[in-house]
Amino acid sequence: MSTETPVLQQHFIGQIVREDLASGKHKVIHTRFPPEPNGYLHLGHAKSICLNYGLATEFAGTCNLRFDDTNPSKEDVEYVDAIQRDVKWLGFEWAELRHASDYFDVFYRSALKLIRLGVAYVDDLSAEEVREYRGTLTEPGRNSPYRDRTIDENLDLFQRMRAGEFADGSKTLRAKIDMTAGNINLRDPALYRVRKVHHQNTGDAWPIYPMYDFAHSLSDALEGITHSLCTLEFEDHRPLYDWCVDKVDLAHDPELWQSLVDAGLPTTPSKPRQIEFSRGNLNYTVMSKRKLITLVSENLVDGWDDPRMPTIAGVRRRGFTAAGIRLFWERVGVSKQNSTIDMSVLEGAVREDLDGVAPRRLAVIDPVKLVITNLDAAHHESLTFPNHPKDESFGTRSVPFSPELWIEREDFAEIPPKGFHRLKPEGEVRLRGVGIVKCDEVIKDANGEVSELRCTLDLESRTGMPGADRKVKGTIHWVSAPDAVPAVVRLYDRLFDAADPDDDSDGKTYKDHINPHSRRVVHAYVEPAAAAAAREDRLQFERLGYFVADMHDHTPGTPVFNRVVTLRDSWAKQA
Repeated sequence: MSTETPVLQQHFIGQIVREDLASGKHKVIHTRFPPEPNGYLHLGHAKSICLNYGLATEFAGTCNLRFDDTNPSKEDVEYVDAIQRDVKWLGFEWAELRHASDYFDVFYRSALKLIRLGVAYVDDLSAEEVREYRGTLTEPGRNSPYRDRTIDENLDLFQRMRAGEFADGSKTLRAKIDMTAGNINLRDPALYRVRKVHHQNTGDAWPIYPMYDFAHSLSDALEGITHSLCTLEFEDHRPLYDWCVDKVDLAHDPELWQSLVDAGLPTTPSKPRQIEFSRGNLNYTVMSKRKLITLVSENLVDGWDDPRMPTIAGVRRRGFTAAGIRLFWERVGVSKQNSTIDMSVLEGAVREDLDGVAPRRLAVIDPVKLVITNLDAAHHESLTFPNHPKDESFGTRSVPFSPELWIEREDFAEIPPKGFHRLKPEGEVRLRGVGIVKCDEVIKDANGEVSELRCTLDLESRTGMPGADRKVKGTIHWVSAPDAVPAVVRLYDRLFDAADPDDDSDGKTYKDHINPHSRRVVHAYVEPAAAAAAREDRLQFERLGYFVADMHDHTPGTPVFNRVVTLRDSWAKQA
């Protein structure tokens, strides 16, 4: 695990862990991050990753990565690989890599034990009938007509379920708890269902699969997890979690897990404590895995790593840094109060991290030509620019300069608005690192668009000359036209134009709120040092924002950059 990772310890869970260690309840804490491999991880998962791994790092404990692979019909090896890649990219290493499927034999033996104890039975009700019998929040449920089957009958039926005799959905194994319980999760919940689906790890060995609550609780217990951290929607599931752990009682029944020992999987069962915390919600996005899958499958975005997606793969390709994401979740903290965090807070954390680590480069994303008429057309020189104005350790670079330059179109105004301090007819502006130029002539094309600005350079204002300190109000950046490298620049914005895309009170769905301006592709010019960047190198294009060399499409010969964030929060002005 990363020792450089900011840790979320100043919160109620950190306090619980400190107290448990101080009292001797635990000598070492053991946490886990248990994703389902049915999609890519998103920023909400990053909060859980930072919390679980962060606590283990802070308190010298261990944290497992465990795949909750109990629903093979929705799972894929692609997701397994992506999850491991994302966790590592965030800066964490797991103590052990486990899978719920590692424990299928233990789960099956545990289910047989519950049947023998008389607290589990095989039910023939259909899914629709189960819902009908369950009752409501205000009305108690009714016992299934199959609830009173004998132990021998239940053992026989469950073993035949295991043998693959029954069709999908025809039978379930249910816990026998209380159909009148106020907590609906305790109204005889399903523990196993028949599902003849090929599994990525176990193949066709199992025609039955355990339900989440059963598998998750026993997995935690088998791995000796001390603090099982989950989000608030699982608070009502905690009594069932504890029921499964207590009834199976793995710690006192080693025969149930002897197969793990024989297979070389370290196993020290204990009773874990489930603790709930609030989800990590952000505005202007959706983080329902079902909706993210829809965005991908319906080609509403360009895959899981589309830079507009809230997936870890997406924000990585966008250029967000792992350190910035960790800093963000550290600052947000951990509580039991659900809230939605403004996207600008995340962008601010990423911007803060990038400010210290991103070298500076020159680029022009909406170019118009500026020609210096009092320099010879063949004039060419190299200027020395710092790579980072705040950190000399970044060194310097040579930037080519010639009389033909590209500047930003918005840095010139024929009829300047009030407070405009850049270039205008007969006006002066400082060219970054060069000197002061005056606009003498404006050339337009056949459509009346400005195509060229003809200027004179005050040679006395150049570095080292007597007039170098002459003051003008504006400074603009530029790129030497003969030396500029054409580049594709993708300007990304928020994927949705509504703060809460899930709010359908206006009759619209989240798909109706997709921002049509969330991506704009421009053809820009960059200085040679920018084009030479390696994939995933992050740079600040001076005065424009932070950009990253695209991890798939960028090459030094055909550079492609994604805008990570602007230099300051520009969205607030639009909202």
